[in-house]
Amino acid sequence: MKRIIATIGLLCVGLSGAGHETNAQVTINIFNLNDVLRAKPIDETRFTVQYQTTSMPDTLQPDKKEEETLMLKVGDKCSVYYSYAKFLTDSVLEADKAAGASQEVINEHLQRYSSKTNAQVYKNYPAGKTTTLDALAASRFRCEEKEERPEWTLLPDTMTILSYPCRKATCHFKGRHYEAWYTPEIPKSEGPWKLCGLPGLILKAQDSQGHYTFICTGIELSRGKNPILFGGNDFEPISRKNLQKAYERYAADPIGYIALTSPQVKVTVTDDNGKPYQPKNMPYNPIERKKDETDHTAYTHFLFTYAALPGRIGRPIRHPRDRDRQGKPTAGRSGHRAIN
Repeated sequence: MKRIIATIGLLCVGLSGAGHETNAQVTINIFNLNDVLRAKPIDETRFTVQYQTTSMPDTLQPDKKEEETLMLKVGDKCSVYYSYAKFLTDSVLEADKAAGASQEVINEHLQRYSSKTNAQVYKNYPAGKTTTLDALAASRFRCEEKEERPEWTLLPDTMTILSYPCRKATCHFKGRHYEAWYTPEIPKSEGPWKLCGLPGLILKAQDSQGHYTFICTGIELSRGKNPILFGGNDFEPISRKNLQKAYERYAADPIGYIALTSPQVKVTVTDDNGKPYQPKNMPYNPIERKKDETDHTAYTHFLFTYAALPGRIGRPIRHPRDRDRQGKPTAGRSGHRAIN
């Protein structure tokens, strides 16, 4: 796996790709420190739920799935669902800001974290709406939609997850059929991603094709001040349809998209023999889709190198202190039952 990153001023660019496999993907993260520094509190977190998520980016290679830990912060008025890596990054950058850290120190800290999931999903913010903040290379998008809740079918099946008794429900939502397990013992109509609307917190969910799975691995009550932050007021407003088109353009030609949206970054892609190569038609299997939507399943094999302006740094990775003995990220006491 080849990973490279660079920064210009307040921007941090990360590229990654699998260079030793026939099929490869590119993940490009361009961080803007202002995204964190300008974020404002919109609610107070009452409890945080950690989900281990599994996704299938390539439907032609179902055995090659990606795993990532995501966090659901639930407040009195709204909630936000975003990556654990971003959770760590925001925490460190807030501490750096309070300490008056230099740009060099901030850039060094950014090297320690990485996320496959850039989207942040806010439910009921603003009131009655679902807002998605998304970062695609250097682009920053804010997609506000009228809140749409799944129409669930409640079933008699039961299961125990993290010592919580759970019940089963199914629905068809955003182009996929889901099976979910929720616990009435936590009577909060919340869950991972945009899944919600059940008489209890969703602890497990999976679509019928096995492309997306969410499993709760820990729940923690907030102690002290723990605000839910929103930093997307200056993001470009975009419709769901146009946001999907942007991702399709990126998947069709990622380097071309970056050249168009981030002309200050020069990206050169080479194959295993070191020859310049322009990757096209990257895998694209979005969680939100239409029934008749087909998967983009063309793949390429490449490594990444690029030249950038001075001041750029390397790709962030997860900090080892934020892992348990098995090397997995932690989010408080697993299965904490003090929520009523």
